[in-house]
Amino acid sequence: MTTTSSISSTLDSLGIKRAGSGSSAAATTGAKKTTLDQSSFLQLLTAQLKNQDPFAPMDNTQMVAQMAQFSSVAGISEMNTTLSSIATKLNATKPADALNYVGKTVLTAGSVAYGRTSGGLAGQVELDDAASDVQVTIADSKGGVLKTLSLGAQKAGTASYDWDGKLDNGSEAGSGPFTISVSANNGNTAVTSRSLVWAPVQSVSMPSSGNPVLTVAGLGQVQLSAVRSVG
Repeated sequence: MTTTSSISSTLDSLGIKRAGSGSSAAATTGAKKTTLDQSSFLQLLTAQLKNQDPFAPMDNTQMVAQMAQFSSVAGISEMNTTLSSIATKLNATKPADALNYVGKTVLTAGSVAYGRTSGGLAGQVELDDAASDVQVTIADSKGGVLKTLSLGAQKAGTASYDWDGKLDNGSEAGSGPFTISVSANNGNTAVTSRSLVWAPVQSVSMPSSGNPVLTVAGLGQVQLSAVRSVG
């Protein structure tokens, strides 16, 4: 038996249909294999070795190259399967992780803030570029200005502030809610900035598709990706 006929016989026994083959045995069912797995590869390699020409045996370098190539492909396939499994498990933990946010405070972009139980409030200003002058204005729910904080010059990134909750006359401003606005300039040029406030998470919604969404007091629905920090 020649090497070619032996390999053809092995392919037929494995149920692998060959391109251009007229064999009815290889095409009798739609359940036939169309790819080689590790076991199939080893059977073909064994058939090739058994039926090689003893006067012109397969070159060792070629055989090693074939085995190395198959091992590489098999390794990549196994790695992809493992990574897919890890990704599935990580995605499955998102709803459970989101539920842990309920009752906690999160730092996110917004203009409404609530005072601490001890009085006052803290927040941050997010700057796209460096600024020579940054100011935070805190107003009551009706828009009346309660306090203006000057943060001076700041680098690009985030600048923190902490207000003790007292007005200029020394009286307490209460627990809010407060309206926060920020302004930043670098000389005469306005710098893009946004207010980051701390606010409590009231609930979590689980949409049928997509990521869980937090419902935050004073801010409404907030995506998990928009949360800068958790308190």
